[in-house]
Amino acid sequence: MSLIKKDTTILKNFINGVWVNSISSQTLNVPNPATDELLTKVPVSSKEDVNAAVTSAKEAFKRWKKIPVPKRARILFKYHSLLTDNHEELARLIVHENGKAYKEAYGEVQRGIECVEFASGVPTLMMGETLSGIAEEIDSEMFRYPLGVVGGITPFNFPMMVPLWMFPLAIACGNTFVLKPSERTPILANRLAELFADAGAPPGVLNVVHGAHDVVNGLLDHEDIAAISFVGSQPVAKYVYERAASKGKRVQALSGAKNHHIVMPDADIDKAVQHIISSTFGSAGQRCMACSAVVVVDDNERFVKALTKKADELIIGNGMDDEVLLTPLIRKEQRDKALGYIDKGIAEGADLLLDGRKEISEHSQGNFLGPTIFDHVTPEMTIAKEEIFAPVLSLLRAQDLDEGLEYIRKSRYGNGATIYTNNAKAIRQFREEADAGMLGINVGVPATMAFFPFSGWKDSFYGDLHVNGKDGLNFYTRKKMITSRYDG
Repeated sequence: MSLIKKDTTILKNFINGVWVNSISSQTLNVPNPATDELLTKVPVSSKEDVNAAVTSAKEAFKRWKKIPVPKRARILFKYHSLLTDNHEELARLIVHENGKAYKEAYGEVQRGIECVEFASGVPTLMMGETLSGIAEEIDSEMFRYPLGVVGGITPFNFPMMVPLWMFPLAIACGNTFVLKPSERTPILANRLAELFADAGAPPGVLNVVHGAHDVVNGLLDHEDIAAISFVGSQPVAKYVYERAASKGKRVQALSGAKNHHIVMPDADIDKAVQHIISSTFGSAGQRCMACSAVVVVDDNERFVKALTKKADELIIGNGMDDEVLLTPLIRKEQRDKALGYIDKGIAEGADLLLDGRKEISEHSQGNFLGPTIFDHVTPEMTIAKEEIFAPVLSLLRAQDLDEGLEYIRKSRYGNGATIYTNNAKAIRQFREEADAGMLGINVGVPATMAFFPFSGWKDSFYGDLHVNGKDGLNFYTRKKMITSRYDG
């Protein structure tokens, strides 16, 4: 039986392989976003809790960095097996504390497992390089070494995938880790830690500290933390990057997004609508890769009508219901923020084609907002520029692809963009000129696999090395160069 099921009154921190109460007595409620049912309470831990976790990780690092790389990999293989065995349970946990649909939660678990698969290849990933004879009788070698203690700060919208972007690879490379999960979705983080311990991870290698601002600042400021991995909103990402970097830490801070999808005149309308509906309204729009702005090229009214009709037919409700796509927002505060953006869209002159506010009165419990679509949105409107993180879609009109690409260039964000077309010339132009790091060709969510970097641009990312792939490997390791002469 899971430790979290034994005590759901107040969650505990996981420090040095032991479940411990926070020093702080302050707590926050963790409700089910669809039902308002209280699931548990999470401690608002203090900097003293952070210090205890970092001390544990620092001591564990002395031993862990010396563990042979293949032995580390075997722990990751075992972890992969445990995650796979508990796939359905993990998906249900995501639905209950995050609110997303079970099918999406199941897919998130799979993407997390794939991150562990990538990290399990660490014996190959950690290989260095050598060159004999760089000069007469002189050879050169490069070896990879871990950094030390790494801190990870993760968001509510992917409570499994994002932590698994971070700690499996960091730990496989020989680091130890302190995880601060979102206080809105803390339950799954404890389950991940529990399964990691069951896989054979020694005490102190992975620690979990729940909380809010004090925990974040404690990690950013702690002199014994070498690097920080962060995923969250743009203002916080910038804050994390600047504060941690000023302390001499490595930082990768993944930020907000405003992802544009361009629908060309030759697009397959049915497929484009299907992909955009899923991308925009899946997870209630609470994804940094969600489609939030569609550029309609050449006044394609047939597409606009088909999109609006399909969105209006969406089934809204609890994520455990099989037919549901549109699920609740994480908290009422998030819904209130989205309602404010809807008001701004109306005030600034956009045409409200589909009003999701009507669904609020029909769902007395939970944080529901129906699909909302604005048409004839212009680039200077607030809803066209800012990340809403809700099921609100803006339709912009463009005469041609050049104008659509200009909309993307003017955006402060550069996470993702997609084009719907079968025209090779348009595809190539889009690939070469779209000012975003992850592009889709007839793909609704162009997120990368674990062996490629999650490559946001502009204000969608702060740092130099992204999560996942070779970037992740380079972020969590440092190189030591050895130049040798053999005399005698």
